Amino acid sequence: MKKHYSSLISSTFGKFASKVFPTPVQKVVNHGYVKLMGLDMTEFQDPSSYPTLNQLFIRAFTEPKNIIDDESVMISPVDALVTDFGSIVDGKAYQIKGMEYNLTELFGEHHQDAVNAVEGGEFVNLYLSPKDYHRYHAPERLTVKSLTHIPGKLYPVNFPLLRNKKDLFIENERVIIECKDNKERTFVMVLVGALNVGKMIVTFEKNIKTNSEIREPQHYSYKNVTLEKGELFGWFEMGSTILLFSQKDSFSPSVEINQKVKFAEPIGTIL
Repeated sequence: MKKHYSSLISSTFGKFASKVFPTPVQKVVNHGYVKLMGLDMTEFQDPSSYPTLNQLFIRAFTEPKNIIDDESVMISPVDALVTDFGSIVDGKAYQIKGMEYNLTELFGEHHQDAVNAVEGGEFVNLYLSPKDYHRYHAPERLTVKSLTHIPGKLYPVNFPLLRNKKDLFIENERVIIECKDNKERTFVMVLVGALNVGKMIVTFEKNIKTNSEIREPQHYSYKNVTLEKGELFGWFEMGSTILLFSQKDSFSPSVEINQKVKFAEPIGTIL
């Protein structure tokens, strides 16, 4: 099967973003991107210090964030915009109001028990724009049970497509991470790829190679992988989306649609 055009575009842009240009040129590229996208670099190094545009995309904070100790508080795993949230009913959630999709298809064959486990629970969609901090962290203490990389397309995940492209999250490349919380309740995080670089890095699974020649789902199981609250576990190379799914009566969101959230800020109560 040939690569979809969205993956080809993403691969081409990825090569440009990863290229090390002569210092004067790289300075223009980096500062141009910062100005074009309106990046707030207050908490990061000077744009000129990054050797490639991609390194600017995946920039780390110069000072670590303070993580809330309270175990009843779930924190945002990313800097993002809340595009939708709500209850999971009949195995369905919404990519945006009025545009539902099926969790059976989103999660894939290896996580059908998780589909049943989160029925009646809550979902939260977090969209990262190209100007956001691109790294993702654990929203609470989690034990990772399994992970599946499902290859797919790399459509943009912006508002026009969220409103008009049915099953956008299902068609796009994604990584499903099935976990248990401190009370052994199911919690699922889905990393959704998007146009341009299209890469998703997962620090505890080096075999994940997104936007590659892989065409079939790749599944991995774990026995001793734990993520502490606020712990870094990877990054998007360009903007994308993280979807959170919790078991019934385990999480109560305290967010609003179109709310901007920052990494480490509270997004709800762990019950």
